[in-house]
Amino acid sequence: MASAADFRLEIVRVSLATDSSTRDWPNEDFAAITPGVAVLIDGAGSPGGRETGCVHGVAWYARTLGAHLAASAVVTSTALADVLADSISQVSAMHSGTCDLHHPGTPSATVVLVRTNGDTLEYLVLTDSVLLLLPIAGEPVVISDTRLEDIAAGLRPNYRELARSREREAVRQAYLSKLDALRNQPGGYWSAAADPAAAEQAITGTSAIADLEAVALLSDGAGRLADRYHQATWPQIAATLAEHGPGELIRQLRAVEAADPEGKRWPRGKLRDDATAVYWALR
Repeated sequence: MASAADFRLEIVRVSLATDSSTRDWPNEDFAAITPGVAVLIDGAGSPGGRETGCVHGVAWYARTLGAHLAASAVVTSTALADVLADSISQVSAMHSGTCDLHHPGTPSATVVLVRTNGDTLEYLVLTDSVLLLLPIAGEPVVISDTRLEDIAAGLRPNYRELARSREREAVRQAYLSKLDALRNQPGGYWSAAADPAAAEQAITGTSAIADLEAVALLSDGAGRLADRYHQATWPQIAATLAEHGPGELIRQLRAVEAADPEGKRWPRGKLRDDATAVYWALR
């Protein structure tokens, strides 16, 4: 008869919350947790009426890429950048016969991918979603690819000077077209789309699990509370996630946005964005 010593119970505490920007458009974020792997995908927003050359749409791309990543990262020890490159290739092959993958608006996405490997945590970040490494002692380590924001800051219209009108929407569409033209180009920014070479541009690294209390994955819509609205610091966000969970973080975010319904205090192209947060306690 087996004794209690023959069994090992491993309890993993993971919590996840997501909220779409509007009821009129599908949530273009995706998150998944499997044993030893967490992935968060933030599909590049595709406002109504904007062409993508794809019959499936951004939400489909985000979910399909995320599912491939989650499955592949579990069953192989291949480097995460190679896992991402292979997943991009697989998804591209799934719709290359029906969609124009060379269209400048072809669906794309940010990626945050983490995996435990023995006593090491491996991570990959591509584009502007956020990975928080939360150490047992000390400040959170914020990992995000800022190339898109660095470029966007120089191109973004001054929304304070534009009325909410057709003129504003025309200016916004022109701005988005400029960003599309710089995606996955030298001197531009990089995201998961149709070309697997984008995976080579991801931020990758490792951290000792023994030094970490938890990790958090945030879409840029969820990270706005800190990096755009400045209504919370990253340590405060880490505390909220640890004590109350991702749902409370998103509640606080939406409360801030509801207090500025016309974007006057914080001018922004999207008054609300899809917001997704994952909190993975490692201890």
